[in-house]
Amino acid sequence: MFKTKQLVINAMLAAMCAALGALALDMTSIKVTFESLPILLGALLFGPVAGAAIGGVGTLIYQLLRYGVSATTVLWILPYVLSGWLCGYAAKKSGFALNRSQVLLLVVVCELIVTLINTGVMYLDARIYGYYFPGFITGSLAIRLVICVVKAVVFGAILPILLQAVKKIAGAPAE
Repeated sequence: MFKTKQLVINAMLAAMCAALGALALDMTSIKVTFESLPILLGALLFGPVAGAAIGGVGTLIYQLLRYGVSATTVLWILPYVLSGWLCGYAAKKSGFALNRSQVLLLVVVCELIVTLINTGVMYLDARIYGYYFPGFITGSLAIRLVICVVKAVVFGAILPILLQAVKKIAGAPAE
């Protein structure tokens, strides 16, 4: 029964990831999105495979619906898969018993990974498709990093509360 609930929750989290990606505030080189929240939640609940799957499926759906298939589609999905896997791996390694400060640190690291890899992909995408100009990446990097850290702190603060609520629904033991 728990595996069925886990699959349903993973599917809902992937759908949330896609929806939150679509609802992003997109200003060309700066994008404010909350699509990583369901990825991190699933990873903290169920481990690295679930985190990677939620990130991969959710971001793939969003990418295909918004942009279609391009030369860099897989590269835009990769940071969310890596983030979900890393977060899930750390959660599993700790026996799914991370404290608030550990969750916060882990979320900051995962969000920085997503931001830095996305910055590299943005550079490649701009070069491939010809919209690169000097300052395109460097001009927005400081703002992107500030948004990343602020978002990570907010996520790190609310994830322990969300974890407890979803654990009750899933039938997993609450800490």
